Amino acid sequence: MGKDKEDYISNLIWYFIIFSVIGIIVETSFGFLTMGFVESRKGFVYGPFCPIYGVGAALIILALDRFKKSKLKIFFYGMIAGAAVEYIISFGLEALYGLKFWDYSYLPYNLNGRICLRYSSYWGFLSLGMIYLVKPNVDKLINKIPKKNLIAKVAFVLLFIDAILTFVAIDTYKERAKRIYYNEEPLQETIITEKLFPNSYMKKTFPNIRLKTDEGEIVFVREIIE
Repeated sequence: MGKDKEDYISNLIWYFIIFSVIGIIVETSFGFLTMGFVESRKGFVYGPFCPIYGVGAALIILALDRFKKSKLKIFFYGMIAGAAVEYIISFGLEALYGLKFWDYSYLPYNLNGRICLRYSSYWGFLSLGMIYLVKPNVDKLINKIPKKNLIAKVAFVLLFIDAILTFVAIDTYKERAKRIYYNEEPLQETIITEKLFPNSYMKKTFPNIRLKTDEGEIVFVREIIE
């Protein structure tokens, strides 16, 4: 792999990390301002990441940096790209886990509750700020990191492990909830999942996970598992 390509891939990994952490800060702050209390908005079971921000930011930079001569294109392409990422991630998470992580059904001009006009427009404004203000400064920060390519490789491996653990954790949590909901025998699981993903930790980490029952009802998992 050439040095330029290695730097490019490394930067994309750093974009994901940095903006996923920024996403946690933004989401937690927004939640506190609107609800009056601090609530976990993590997307990974252990790392302090909100991956939709990381994926969205990396893809926005990847797709839109070439259009930076036109603010109008940046806004509309960013709006479309951000909405597409949000929809795909929402659909994928529900397909994998049978759970809804967010639902915009209560807002006007929504599409299946996965995206809506208001939040899609936010992606457009976010894209403007990303390309013209944030990215240049983030690039300067990344270039100052010693051995940034090596650290990015190690971080990628750790992120991959965290993603797999998240899949196992949510799948286990969902199965526990389903068995309780249908008054079935408790899940027979390993001591590893019991220790790594106790209900108390999962409820705190993923408070807004919803379960779609066989009857089509949407129920908060935290309301099922006491």
